[in-house]
Amino acid sequence: AATKLASAEKLMYFCTDQLGLEQDFEQKQMPDGKLLVDGFLLCIDVSRGMNRNFDDQLKFVSNLYNQLAKTKKPIVVVLTKCDEGVERYIRDAHTFALSKKNLQVVETSARSNVNIDLAFSTLVQLVDKSRGKTKIIPYFEALKQQSQQIAAAKDKYEWLVSRIVKNHNETWPNVNRKMQSSPEYQDYVYLEGTQKAKKLFLQHVHRLKQEHIERRRKMYLAMLPQAFEALIPDLDEIDHLSRVKVEKLLETKPDFLKWFIVLEETPWDATSHIDNMENERIPFDLMETQPAEQLYEAHLEKLRNERKRAEMRRAFKENLETSPFITPGKPWEEARSFIMNEDFYMWLEESIYMDIYSKHQKQIIEKAKEEFQELLLEYSELFYELELDAKPSKEKMGVIQDVLGEEQRFKALQKLQAERDALILKHIHFVYHPTKETCPSCPVCVDSKIEHLISSRFIRPSERNQKNLLSDSNIDRINLVILGKDGLARELANEIRALCTNDDKYVIEGKMYELSLRPIEGNVRLPVNSFQTPTFQPHGCLCLYNSKESLSYVVESIEKSRESTIGRRDNHLVHLPLTLILVNKRGDTSGETLHSLIQQGQQIASKLQCVFLDPASAGIGYGRNINEKQISQVLKGLLDSKRNLNLVSSTSSIKDLADVDLRIVMCLMCGDPFNADDILLPILQSQTYRPSQCGSSSSV
Repeated sequence: AATKLASAEKLMYFCTDQLGLEQDFEQKQMPDGKLLVDGFLLCIDVSRGMNRNFDDQLKFVSNLYNQLAKTKKPIVVVLTKCDEGVERYIRDAHTFALSKKNLQVVETSARSNVNIDLAFSTLVQLVDKSRGKTKIIPYFEALKQQSQQIAAAKDKYEWLVSRIVKNHNETWPNVNRKMQSSPEYQDYVYLEGTQKAKKLFLQHVHRLKQEHIERRRKMYLAMLPQAFEALIPDLDEIDHLSRVKVEKLLETKPDFLKWFIVLEETPWDATSHIDNMENERIPFDLMETQPAEQLYEAHLEKLRNERKRAEMRRAFKENLETSPFITPGKPWEEARSFIMNEDFYMWLEESIYMDIYSKHQKQIIEKAKEEFQELLLEYSELFYELELDAKPSKEKMGVIQDVLGEEQRFKALQKLQAERDALILKHIHFVYHPTKETCPSCPVCVDSKIEHLISSRFIRPSERNQKNLLSDSNIDRINLVILGKDGLARELANEIRALCTNDDKYVIEGKMYELSLRPIEGNVRLPVNSFQTPTFQPHGCLCLYNSKESLSYVVESIEKSRESTIGRRDNHLVHLPLTLILVNKRGDTSGETLHSLIQQGQQIASKLQCVFLDPASAGIGYGRNINEKQISQVLKGLLDSKRNLNLVSSTSSIKDLADVDLRIVMCLMCGDPFNADDILLPILQSQTYRPSQCGSSSSV
């Protein structure tokens, strides 16, 4: 039968929350002060208590045991507060248990929740022998197992919290409600309680908030150097100022509010500004922090270093400009020892100096080339009496170099001998073939500038003038001079006539034109070989050659024809459109190569400023000197030129342009900085100007 104990006015149970605050909780007393007991837990406090002697406690427990033993009920000795236990007290308690019929002892800690269940289960086993014997685990071993179990439960719970809570503004009631059904939450609360679960949640939220603030801080600090660059880029403005004055200076800048925001409450990381994601401006009170001060000092140091590097660049450039050892074409390896010092290496990398040196070399080389070109012009007599192909012999080149060798402008290019020789050859080529392509000032040759200027200002005629042009009876006739030696002109004239209709009509772009041919093969100064007769006014000239001799004949004939009309009012032969063609040379074994004849023809065409047509490919001409496609190309070009002439003739503002008495010759020097527009503008603004008929795009 159960033992009845009287315990007047004793509470039925305690919980840890009630300790010291018993009056604040619901109290339940034992019914009638009596209780049926099946066993006893005899508790011994093994901690070092204040104003308490352990030996006295042990005597009290021994007397209490003697009373309990009379009931014949199972007794288990429970050592409490083992987490603060004194080793001697624990040893004496075990000795006491051994002396009392080998009582079972369970070491516990209610605070750490270690072996609490074990104490009760051990007593239950003694009461109910049918249950299996419970293994008693020492406190420290049980504490280790308990810690492992709690740690595993804590890891799972923290994982659950991190998965659910992503925002530092989450609240515990809301999150606690979400986690109620999760086993990770239930296991941890069972082991550690709700308060510790809440504490871990608050730690997680705090960590999220700190991470959020740190991200914002890093973003602001990353923007701060940019703000300094934008607002205070001038070293002279801030070099002498204190940090406080710099902050005041920042506030006066027009773009201050573009970079910064001044908050009413500070510090910024303790205000709601941390959650204002739309506003990325830097809180101005961040300037008070050490990282911001360090960034400002870094900005100041950067400006000082940039100034010093700029000074080093200027000093290095001055060294280059004043050093007598730096000459055009001198390699960096040779020049470095003359111009570099320790200060230069301290502030800039060698690659930067090499880049500056390279640019300086480019400038002095260009200047030396320009001066050398002037030297060549001054010694123009050296380049007389060369062959037509303008290729001087080694002996002639030696003479040229000997004469120029004493000149300083010649010596300046001593380290660029290959380029110097190339300039001499280019100059010779220009002397004998003066075109915009061979001009030393290309691509700023005056001819090129004027061509672009005229082409950009040329205005097409109105449709009324076009209709008048097409209705003009003179435009249906084409008068063509064919110039060639040794039967070339007559032979080609016969071939062209063979392509015409019976009444000497030729079809161009579907329209019939009357074609009048005048082949010339002799001395053009004779009336019989004159380009122009009272009944024949040429619209163009087709020049044929098949050898160096026939090419020379063409050049001489053109020059004689132009000379004969100088000073005359009807001098349009000076600007007569010319076309130079190399024809197939039949049965010739003289050894002259086709490539050489083409090259010479192109040079002469450039000199005469006329069109050059390549010879017909083999098998295309059907035995003719030139093919029908080339003939059509020549005639179409002449027709276009004749149309342009009729445009001006049909203008009502002038009666006859061919009878003009005023001619203007302008000479502009290539490379002259004076703008050609300023010279030509008064002429080009006239509504009666037109492209000239000489085939040149640089005359009006």
